[in-house]
Amino acid sequence: MDMLLSGIGMLMHLDVMIALLIGSVGGVIIGAIPGVGPAVAIAILLPATFSLPPLVGLVMLLGIYGSSMFGGSLPAILINTPGTAVNALTTYDGHPMTKRGEALKALGLAYGASFVSGILSILALILLSPVLARIAPMFGSKEIFLAALMGLVLVVIAHRGQTLAAGMLAGLGIFIGTIGLEPLKYTQRYTFGQDWLGSGFELIVVVLGLFALSQAFSLLTEPETAPEAAPIKGSMARAMTKVLGYKRVAAVGTGFGVLMGMVPGVGEFTAQFLSYTYAQKTSRTPEAFGKGSAEGLVASEAANNAVPAAAMIPLLALGIPGEALTAMMLSVFYVHNVIPGPQLFQGQLDFVYALYVAMILLNVIVVLFMIVSSNLLLRIIRIPTRFLGVMILTLSFVGVYSLRNSVVDCAVAAGFGWFGLILKRQNLPAVPIILGLVLGGIMETKFRPAMTRVEVLADFFTRPVAAILGLAILCLVIGHFAALYREKEAGRT
Repeated sequence: MDMLLSGIGMLMHLDVMIALLIGSVGGVIIGAIPGVGPAVAIAILLPATFSLPPLVGLVMLLGIYGSSMFGGSLPAILINTPGTAVNALTTYDGHPMTKRGEALKALGLAYGASFVSGILSILALILLSPVLARIAPMFGSKEIFLAALMGLVLVVIAHRGQTLAAGMLAGLGIFIGTIGLEPLKYTQRYTFGQDWLGSGFELIVVVLGLFALSQAFSLLTEPETAPEAAPIKGSMARAMTKVLGYKRVAAVGTGFGVLMGMVPGVGEFTAQFLSYTYAQKTSRTPEAFGKGSAEGLVASEAANNAVPAAAMIPLLALGIPGEALTAMMLSVFYVHNVIPGPQLFQGQLDFVYALYVAMILLNVIVVLFMIVSSNLLLRIIRIPTRFLGVMILTLSFVGVYSLRNSVVDCAVAAGFGWFGLILKRQNLPAVPIILGLVLGGIMETKFRPAMTRVEVLADFFTRPVAAILGLAILCLVIGHFAALYREKEAGRT
């Protein structure tokens, strides 16, 4: 209780509360603007958070991460254009409800389901993180290496239909992380005598290029649009209470979101698919799904809004990010010498409780903001895409230059931006590159000490946790190839 009160006290500083408010409201606005998304916003803000106290920076980023999907449901329902990529499934049932004249009901269900799943997933975070942190001391160098390797394997096989491409892009991320000074003997690797490669590629420069600059280039090279939407009339608070009529669907969707959020590389899309499929199969009116089903809308929004808090569980307990946004947050921890894992729960438990309470508060702030401002957000949706592209481009270059006052960093970010644009045009994922860059560094630093007492391969799996992780990786790989074989055989028949 003392630690909880201390954590609440840490939040009750003006700078922390302002950061929470900016992150929460800003995340909703960013989510409501089609074509931006939380990854772009967090990438742009990341350099600025390095100069802020750790709690202030993390609260701001968490606010954007947790609230952007609330805002993303607004254009998805009203104009059939998802504000963020994970709101795409929301359009299936949300927009047909709008065309039937039920826009208020659809928004109320989306916001209500998002709030309920957000709170429940935070409770799961509070309950599960300390349990995982108690198990974490059993993780030595071998176990952390295998956990990071399993994260990479999951990231690759999660991209069904693009497994080979995802694997190659993850390998590219690992390679990018090896450029520059080697961490043990400080020798140069893959610099080819070029001084500007000596310090390697900063994670933030790569992130800003692949996510922010690539999106800016995309917006600037596509036809300009400025969508319109009709105003909402009625009581949003009363509409949100209608989600109580779909408690089972919301609870199951939250469960899928929590489970998929904890698994590295899986995330919102898989959680949504499982939740939506379950809701359709157990519904009394499955034929209504995709045509304006309230159950389908609740299932989709409950699943995707449960993922952000759940994704923080492996990050806080093990220091292993599950996707690109938590990988960005991990860099904020490291910059301020706050190391996630068991030591965080043992030495800075008040800091952890402060994050928990902040996440609860951000859900409350977001819901209150959405109740009073949905019509105001409609004006923001109308921002021309070319103007957005110029703003993102400018802010991205300012952020990159502020890191080390380096024009070279700006050129490198621009190069990754064009590469990210090529990936977008080819419908290839950029997330494996970021996770390869982050997890590859963890794997390298842990692999060398892990090999000190290894003479044969079996020595690597002598400890129980290492054996379990190794078996899990083997099962994942075999299961994936077995699924591919079954699909191939089914295609022949």
